[in-house]
Amino acid sequence: MSTWTPQAIEQALLPIVGRHGLLMGDDTVSYEHGARYGQGKALCVVRPATTEEVQEVVRWCAAHHIPLVPQGANTGLVGASTPDGSATQVVLSTSRLRQRCDIDAANRSVTVDAGMTLQELNEKLEPLGLWFPVDLGANPSIGGMVAANTGGTRLIRYGDVRHNVLGLQAVLLHPQAQVLQLGRALRKDNTGPDLKQLFIGTSGAGAVITQVTLEVQRKPQQSATALVVPTSDEAVLQLLQALEQDLGDYLSAFEGLSGNAMQAAIEHVPHLRNPFAPEPAPDFAILIELEAQSSKTYTGLDLQEALNQFLQDQFEHTICNAVIGNAAELWHLRHSITEGARALGKPIAFDVSVPRSRIMAFCRAARAVVDQDFPFLHVVDFGHIADGGVHFNVIWRNDAALAYDPAQVQALRDRIYAMVVQDFAGSYSAEHGIGPHNLAYYQQYTPAPVRQLAQGVRQLMDPEQLCGTVDFGLNATVH
Repeated sequence: MSTWTPQAIEQALLPIVGRHGLLMGDDTVSYEHGARYGQGKALCVVRPATTEEVQEVVRWCAAHHIPLVPQGANTGLVGASTPDGSATQVVLSTSRLRQRCDIDAANRSVTVDAGMTLQELNEKLEPLGLWFPVDLGANPSIGGMVAANTGGTRLIRYGDVRHNVLGLQAVLLHPQAQVLQLGRALRKDNTGPDLKQLFIGTSGAGAVITQVTLEVQRKPQQSATALVVPTSDEAVLQLLQALEQDLGDYLSAFEGLSGNAMQAAIEHVPHLRNPFAPEPAPDFAILIELEAQSSKTYTGLDLQEALNQFLQDQFEHTICNAVIGNAAELWHLRHSITEGARALGKPIAFDVSVPRSRIMAFCRAARAVVDQDFPFLHVVDFGHIADGGVHFNVIWRNDAALAYDPAQVQALRDRIYAMVVQDFAGSYSAEHGIGPHNLAYYQQYTPAPVRQLAQGVRQLMDPEQLCGTVDFGLNATVH
């Protein structure tokens, strides 16, 4: 437990962040629970409103050797923004760090404070016909998206966050609390190492991100959507290859939905209907989306007509059924799967990726492991087929014959992750990043020379390793 009294904390931090910027006691509870994993107790929560205030908080923590946990909207799924149970860590929330939003429409770029949320940003961009197209099922902060390097459903078209960051500002956690500006609103700047990448996808380790400059896109002028049923597992990748050959310039999403996933959403999310009714949901379906930023007036291309013709040509070869429906309804089904799965019981979530040429084989093999060795569990899987990502979610149902057993859950995690990494040359964390929840697998599957290099880099930014909840070094530990 910390020896800092509430009075001493107030005396030190109130002059920096003010009464609205310091939370203690019961007011910290909402900052101490992760979105899916992680629950702890903070020494206090500070909510600075400017980079200068962040800098002063960092100086205070470094001077007194107090661990600091950066936290955005706290929507992460690996516990990386959640304090431990020691009540010795300061949570630095960026929820008030959201004043700046400088949009350069001609440059298609925007510089924002790290606490601004994705929804807020897109609301500000919309009147200018722009958007930041990394599409997620949550509403994270921009700084959190950078720290996690989020992907989303349209990665095949727009890339992950890393591919869209032009620059960032970060405060290093050492006594000087140096502010680094890395990169600018430039797409071409070959003047040395691209050091901003050291802060992307590192789960808040080493520094506090305070501002981000992003490339943004023109909003599509037309789109086309369909939910199709493949003729077989083998046909899934054949269909994807055909789409990329014939309509690849417009392909923005190719999402796989298992029958269990669709049924969980349909049965438990209000006002969600089965798009295949009166037939039941199929065993597997693919949500296809095309987008075009160019005008139909000048190109003469109607995307929906083009998609319809493509699907007609593929009928009986790679697809056996298709719903050409309301795009909002079809995407609502896709985004409702997580809510539907939660209604069934406790989720055991796997955010994994494999080479997309092996994605269907992986799904078959992983389901076989569950069916054979964990028959009391229920698979609710879906994924980003086009980029090799799979949310292989397994549910310990509320009505399961066996009571929830953490030892069984751990055994399943070890089996699935070993299969992903060793048998399918994949990743145990496709887009959620590394946090206390999955750090043991980082230690197990990351070669020692890589961890040694990561340790050296971290030492330069944060000599006492005070910032963040994970250590990427040789003796990686949860802080």
